[in-house]
Amino acid sequence: MNNQPARRITRADVARVAGTSVAVVSYVINKGPRPVAEATRLRVLAAIEQTGYRPNDVARALASGSTQTYGLVVPDISNPFFAMLARALQREAFSHGRVLLLGDAGDDRQREYELINHLLNRQVDGLLYTSVDRHPWFDLIRTSGTPCVMIDTIDSHAGICAIRVDERDAARQATRHLLQHGYLEIGIFVGPLTMLNAQDRLNGWRDALREAGITPREEWIFEAPYTRQGGFQAAQKMVQGPRPRAIFTSNEQQALGCLSALAEHRLHVPDDLAIICFNGTQQSEFSVPPLSAVEQPIDAMARQAIAMLAAGAAQPELHEFAFQLHIRRSCGC
Repeated sequence: MNNQPARRITRADVARVAGTSVAVVSYVINKGPRPVAEATRLRVLAAIEQTGYRPNDVARALASGSTQTYGLVVPDISNPFFAMLARALQREAFSHGRVLLLGDAGDDRQREYELINHLLNRQVDGLLYTSVDRHPWFDLIRTSGTPCVMIDTIDSHAGICAIRVDERDAARQATRHLLQHGYLEIGIFVGPLTMLNAQDRLNGWRDALREAGITPREEWIFEAPYTRQGGFQAAQKMVQGPRPRAIFTSNEQQALGCLSALAEHRLHVPDDLAIICFNGTQQSEFSVPPLSAVEQPIDAMARQAIAMLAAGAAQPELHEFAFQLHIRRSCGC
């Protein structure tokens, strides 16, 4: 039994089968730089199929200056919002002839740095990036010269391309919806306050309450990770003292964890506590009860992000997208 690995098929093998030179095979594969007679081109294509030859994309990338890849770095791919975003970006990148390489930072800033370095060293044609905290690695990316689009709330002086929704206004509108139900005692599960988006969502909650003439109660601000466990633990803390009548959770995973904790305490949504959340996905529709949620236009955002990379993302620009409030039973509707 021969356990030796099969020999790699080369262009020379294709040329031998086709009865041409290696240079002619290269012209056919690369569609230039010299023309090839149609009959010869068909012989080369037939020889490629017969031999099973696969072009060396790395070598072609070195020759062309393009790796035909984009990199994506997200804080936590287990979060369904980022999973949906990655899928939409992958689909759009593929339509532009690019493969998307995914980096999951696991909510770890050092790992995020290493992932960005790794992708830049692979000379990706562009980078898509949502930061773990409010200190993105802008200098590292700028020094590389690699086009980058942030999918996040960023500092207005960052001088980098970005797409986003107005998360402060989205949080304000979600909280206003609770107020419109007549709920005056409204709390918030906020994400880690080292993150700009968590600060924006907290400020939006404050804005809505103050506009209604209500002083935000600091004891009803529950900081927690953007996870089900974070929401579960925040809810456990909330029920230990005087609790609000309604809660705005800063993401869907926190809301799902909150539902679980409330069920443990035999509290009913929305009868005992109304809930509305940020970054809803399909999970919001199928929770019990279904969650009212702010949803981002992920497909449209993916199209814009990839278009900006394809254009080189040379000049700083910000594209802001409209969010939607999907109203379901958890808020009392």
